[in-house]
Amino acid sequence: MATPADQIITALRAGHEELAALVRDLKEDDLLQPSGASEWQVSQVLSHLGSGAEISLASLDAARTGAPGLDGDFNRGVWQRWDAMSPAEHAAGFLAANERLVEAYEALDVDTRASLRIDLGFLPEPVDLATAGRFRLSEFALHQWDVEVAFNPFAAVTPEAVSLLLDQVGGMLAWTSRPQELAGREATLLVRLHAPERAYGLRLGEKVELVDAPEQPDGELTAPAEAWLRLAVGRLGPANTPEGVRVTGPVPLDDLRRVFAGY
Repeated sequence: MATPADQIITALRAGHEELAALVRDLKEDDLLQPSGASEWQVSQVLSHLGSGAEISLASLDAARTGAPGLDGDFNRGVWQRWDAMSPAEHAAGFLAANERLVEAYEALDVDTRASLRIDLGFLPEPVDLATAGRFRLSEFALHQWDVEVAFNPFAAVTPEAVSLLLDQVGGMLAWTSRPQELAGREATLLVRLHAPERAYGLRLGEKVELVDAPEQPDGELTAPAEAWLRLAVGRLGPANTPEGVRVTGPVPLDDLRRVFAGY
């Protein structure tokens, strides 16, 4: 039976193959197109994914060899080098760096996948492979969408990634929400999702958080789970909202879009 780490590695491989197939055919003008990430061109998203892959691989290698975790100087050096690349180099560099990272994950044997602990540098202690991989999958899947939506307004986060990331949304809201956009309003919405099915309460007030599904909500948000995932990270603009997204109650969809700033 596949473990969470196995599932995440499989999803990272599938996502890489999908995005790589697109990136290999991009021309210079394509790389300069606006992406789904605010203020970033397609090449800048690829630079972010490529530099992130390089840092993730270095963290993985350090964990496997028992070397000290990476420090901020290492990361800054990687970012500076990628920032200096041309758009074409961003694309080629992403293809190579992300392939190396996915291959390294795939090469881990069963025991190592279970026992390895990785120091990511921004958490208080090292984490298991599934946790580290999920951080990478979240970054990769959403930025994959940022690239793909530049060429397809109907792009969607891959279903494999949605199912693995959906239950992590609650932990992201402190980073992706702007409660000040509510201007003092408070409400609790019932969130009903499908594909896969979930039901939560979305409490809107001085902070934005997921709670148990309320019996008497102030309104309701019904959506495909993929659309909810993108809404929570600021990627559900009017042009990219699929059918089936419905909001009732005191906080309309346009206001929810402003509440979720994304990253």
